[in-house]
Formats: sequence, structure tokens, C-alpha cells
Amino acid sequence: MANVTNGLASIQCAGAMHVEKGRMRASGLPFLSFRRCGQLDVSRLGSMPRYMGIKSTTVSQHHVRHRISAIGASTLSCLQDDTTKFFDFVVIGSGVAGLRYALEVSKHGSVAIITKAEPHESNTNYAQGGVSAVLCPSDSVESHMKDTIVAGAYLCDEETVRVVCTEGPERVKELIAMGASFDHGEDGRLHLAREGGHSHNRIVHSADMTGREIERALLQAVENDENISLFGHHFAIDLLTCQKNGEICCYGVDSIDIETQKVVRFISKVTLLASGGAGHIYPTTTNPPVATGDGIAMSHRAQAVISNMEFVQFHPTALSDEGLPIKPNTRRENAFLITEAVRGDGGILYNQSMERFMPMYDDRAELAPRDVVARSIDDQLKKRGEKYVLLDISHRPREKVLAHFPNIAAECLQYGLDITRQPIPVVPAAHYMCGGVRAGLQGETNVKGLYVAGEVACTGLHGANRLASNSLLEALVFARRAVQPSIDHMVDADTDRSLAAQWARPTLPSALGDSALSDIVDRTRQARAELQSVMWEYVGIVRSTGRLKKAEWKIGDLESEWEESLFRSGWKPTMVGIEACEMRNLFCCAKLVVKSALARRESRGLHFTEDFPYLEESGRKPTVIFPAAVHELTWSSKPLQRQLQCK
Repeated sequence: MANVTNGLASIQCAGAMHVEKGRMRASGLPFLSFRRCGQLDVSRLGSMPRYMGIKSTTVSQHHVRHRISAIGASTLSCLQDDTTKFFDFVVIGSGVAGLRYALEVSKHGSVAIITKAEPHESNTNYAQGGVSAVLCPSDSVESHMKDTIVAGAYLCDEETVRVVCTEGPERVKELIAMGASFDHGEDGRLHLAREGGHSHNRIVHSADMTGREIERALLQAVENDENISLFGHHFAIDLLTCQKNGEICCYGVDSIDIETQKVVRFISKVTLLASGGAGHIYPTTTNPPVATGDGIAMSHRAQAVISNMEFVQFHPTALSDEGLPIKPNTRRENAFLITEAVRGDGGILYNQSMERFMPMYDDRAELAPRDVVARSIDDQLKKRGEKYVLLDISHRPREKVLAHFPNIAAECLQYGLDITRQPIPVVPAAHYMCGGVRAGLQGETNVKGLYVAGEVACTGLHGANRLASNSLLEALVFARRAVQPSIDHMVDADTDRSLAAQWARPTLPSALGDSALSDIVDRTRQARAELQSVMWEYVGIVRSTGRLKKAEWKIGDLESEWEESLFRSGWKPTMVGIEACEMRNLFCCAKLVVKSALARRESRGLHFTEDFPYLEESGRKPTVIFPAAVHELTWSSKPLQRQLQCK
């Protein structure tokens, strides 16, 4: 982990470095069977336990197709080996960025998609609002750029913004050509919605389930691609790197096959990291359970440059279960999102006395950017001692509300709330990581052979705050831009298969015994809840230097206590398990957020601190965490495998 004060690495501000078929059911995607390597496969789409090192429940095995076509440019192929696999391209993550990239590079080589849970379980699948793109004659690229830069508190990289806003419309048209179905108006043209921070109607959407529709179309295309193998329920542990000619090079990733409880090594010429964000460093998040910061943490341990981690976006309007007429029986793993489009369609925010408050905070009222709305709601809740505010769309025509927001209406109705008649109880929740692995204009990182796209990346587009519906847009644009340099690297790369045996293999903790494993799981879950509590209390929507330093101290102590409890139970540094690896990644990401927040001595966008409440022109630079040769001596900060020296 980089540190501001102890010289192990530097956090500093630096200049820009160019180095979101018809409707589906609400429960998820229809069943799709995916290919994988091997002669036997277990069901990839079943619900699996997530205990560390404990054998999963028996599931039926069945023969599946395994089709990998020989391609002239490809020199690596999928082997019938259940512990080591060779591919030209490895994609970590099955959201929009990973799938879109895979569909392009598969024309030039063999592709493995590694996904942590079921293929559709990604942040993409939960994206309600849509994709922002200039598709209306009255709109312009310049207008979209201006809205993005204003929302980003002038910290956006202008060249990146121009690239994304210019190329976005073509990326949307490609999705439509692939079979994605978006809403159309009575005139037959795409229905373009408007959301907070946008000056024009430019949001392409599929009711309030846009991400799910995009995911469906892309997964179907992947299923039809003979050169892509999808490995569901594979948890990525650490990137495999070596030093070569003074550069850090990536040659794949180690993973845990959650179903078979085996460590599986993927060796590749090119690795794309598209693993999403880190919402679960907080107790309440709209992110699915898989969003534990795995990609950011792996990259940091592999000495990739990290940037802008202080800018955690809290969505202003997640459904507050406490305000529902009928309370859910169990606590949600992730908060239910009430899309920005509700406010864009005329939704009004009230406190519980039915007093409209947004005009007191910003002239744009409910259409202000997310950081402004979230802070305004937070201020209302603290001043009034209330747990939620109310978002009212009931003044709009009933048929239009139900047509535009069928998923939200159905979710609320099952808890006794009719959104066409009653206001929706909402509260801010952790939603999106604007920072991440520093990427250039083609998704490249400082680690050769490693590319990033989607929420795991920091491209400079979002600056200090993401404009609504720019996330799916960014993922589409950068997934496409990373294709050609990845192909070039794949063709030029000289991968020695003997490398696969040179990194020490992680081990599973099955030898520890059920009692010890159970104790480790319990302590890990307790540590996770404690970390989330610290992050919400001290590193939330409104911050201060004192609270950030207290968070730094508390997180350090908690991490040390957790690691000591593991090792007392017989855990070894080379051991891996799902719960433990997620925990080390959460610790790593939480520390990166705190360090970056302490380094920014101003308030900008999503980072608001009471000690420095104003913008400083001198602070209009990204926060950058550079890699260092020496890392902290904590398990979460060190890769499991030592970095090789390659010739």
C-alpha cells in the first residue's frame, strides 16, 4: 500500500497520464448454457455457498460442448487441464466492458472470460438508467462534454471526455445491431430520457432495466461465439507478473474454481481487467455482492498505478427499507436503486414533513449532479434526525410512470407502496467508484499486457464525480478502444508456457479442519462488518481530516487483528479462500480511499471535507498512487506469488 508519510510510495497530484429480445423477468436473465474447457462441467448457473475451503454441496455434472476454433494468429489454445489453462486473451469480469471486449478480440485468438458468480451478476445487470449518447439533432458532442466536465468538478481529462462523447453514439448503434432492444417513442425513434446534470435528453434506455437488456444481448452473442470460453464461479486471486527489461509484465491470473474448490491458473498473452467496483467497502451499496474491489486490489498488488480513489459516488436515491409500509424479512445484500431517471422525469424530493428542499441547495434543484443531491439529502437527514427522505413521482400520469419505471413500481408494490400514489422513501448509498486503475486512452496501464475497462478503471472521464449514465458509455468506448492494442500485443508477445510452473501455487485451507475454518469465516464476516461501519462513519459523504485519520488508524488495527486471528488458526500466507480473499481486497481498497482522501486538501466533487470546504485551483489535478518496490507488511497489500524475473 502506498503511504503519504513513510516513503514506501508516494501519493501526489499529477497531470493527466495517457500512459450502464423483449423484457426479462425481474429475478435475472433467462438460462444460458456456456462453454468451458474440460470434458466435464458442473452447473455454472446454480447458487453456490461461499465458505472458504469447504467443499461445495454436490451438484450434477454434465457434458458440455467445448469448441475452440483454430485461428491463424493464435498460438495458445485451451488445454484439457483443470488446473492450468492457456489462452491468448483472459478477461476478468462479465459486465458490459468485459463481454464487449471479448466479442472483438475473439476474432483474433482464444478468449477466456472469468467471472466471479453467475455470468449476469455484474454491476451492468443492475444499471437502471441507461447509456448517455448524443443521438438527437438538437444535442451536440460539445454539450455532452460540458455537462460531463461540470459534473466532474472540472477534474475530467478533456481529451478523454471528447473521445468518449464523440465515439459513444457509434457504440450504442453497435449494441442495437447486436440485438439490444431500447425504448422507442410514438414517432418510432429512440426514446431519449434526461437525468440529473444533463442539459439535453440523451439517455438511451430499456424502461428501468437497461443494464439487464444490454447484458442479455451481449451474453447471447458470447454464447454464439465459438472462440470464447466462459468460466463462471471462478474467483480471481492475484495477477501473475514478472519483471522483464525493466518493465512489469502481466501473464494471466490465478483463480479459485468455487465449485470444485481447486486453484486454476490462467496463462495469457493479454489480460483485460473489467471486474467492477468496490461498493462493499460500505455497509449500504447498490452494487451486487461481487463488488468487493478485487480488480483494484489485485492491480495495486501488481504495482499498477491507481488514481482518484477518494471519489466514491453515493447514489442519492436508494430505496429505504425502513420507510416501506411492509418491511423486508431479511436485510438486502445490496440496496435497491431508484434510478436518476425518476428525478429526470419530474420526481421531487421532500423531507418527511413534505417540504421540498433541493431548491435551497442548488438552482438546478432535483436535476443537480449526484454529489450535490447526495450531500443535500445527507444534510437534511442530519439536521432533522430522520432516516430517509421522500421522492415523489405520483403527480405524473400513472400510465407513464408504469411504462418508464416498471421494475421500480413492481419492487415497491410488493412491500405495499404504490409509486403512482405514494412517495418513495430513499436514502444515499455507495454506488460507483470514480477512481481505479489508471488507464490511458486505449485502456492501457503501466503493467505491460494488462488493460482495464469499466468501473475498475480510472480513465479521467468522470473527474471528481460521474455524470449520470456515463458509466455504461465509458465501458463500451474503452472496451472497444482496448481491442487493437491488445491484438497487437498478443501477436508480438512471446509467452513461454514453462512460465506457468514458475509461480508458486496458492493453496486451499482444507487441511485446517472444519472447526478452524468455521472460526475463520465467523471472524472474517465480523471484520467485514466492522470495516464497513468504519468507512460509513468516518469516510462517508461528508469528511474531515480528523475522522479520516481516525479511520486510517482503526482500519490498520482491524486489519492487523484479523490477520493475526487467521494465522493463529493455522492460516498460511499462501492460503486462499473466497471470504478471506474478498476481505483482503476490501482492506486494500478501503486504505486506498482513505489515503487518497487525506492527500486531497480541498473539497471537489464527491470529496467534501469540512476542514477544506472550498475548491482550490491548485488542487485541480488527479490524485495518483504510484507503485513502489517495497509494500506494507500486511497480507492484503502483498501478492501471494513473488514477482518473477523474466529474460
